[in-house]
Amino acid sequence: MGWLYMPRASLGGHATAKSYLDAQCTYDRPQEDGGTQGLKVLASACPGNRVYYAAVQVMKNGIGGEVFAIVCLVRWNPRDKDGMIFGYKDMTENMGPCEAECPERILDLLTPTEHRHAIDWRERCRANLALRGRKLAQGDRIRLDQPVTFTDGHVAQEFVVCKRSRSLMLRDPDNGCFYRISRLMERAWSIVPVTKIHKTVFA
Repeated sequence: MGWLYMPRASLGGHATAKSYLDAQCTYDRPQEDGGTQGLKVLASACPGNRVYYAAVQVMKNGIGGEVFAIVCLVRWNPRDKDGMIFGYKDMTENMGPCEAECPERILDLLTPTEHRHAIDWRERCRANLALRGRKLAQGDRIRLDQPVTFTDGHVAQEFVVCKRSRSLMLRDPDNGCFYRISRLMERAWSIVPVTKIHKTVFA
């Protein structure tokens, strides 16, 4: 499915992309046999108004069944000059979305699947969560799997972690300069063991 764009008037009173998509993915429709069939959003997230992730349960006659993931690419621009402030492109996990940063609380709700694209997508999401869940402390020394070339032409692979308030800087131990590396927690790196000499205390 392609992109669908709409003005604010078409959002049905919903103030955010998340609330609109929650409503779109939750419905209950009557069937010819007198029963009902639909979907129900159990949990969702739309970080940065860029990608919508949802755990959606299949409902039949009011009874919940399989829970699968829906992923929507989102474009949210309240200042769009043409008034088309919201656009989205929806897909299921079975389509193997490239976007794989689904929150753990949503992944935990999904029921087992045998679809290989869905399995691969879930594994990629878990791997990304593991990368972002790593902790760095002041003074840690890290080594990237691949050297990084900075805008000044400097190339480096090992850095010392320096935390300043809420920001994180990396100091090159060779030249003493400070650098920032985008999406550091999503990159492949390892902690370099450093021998620490403890101060001797005499009684």
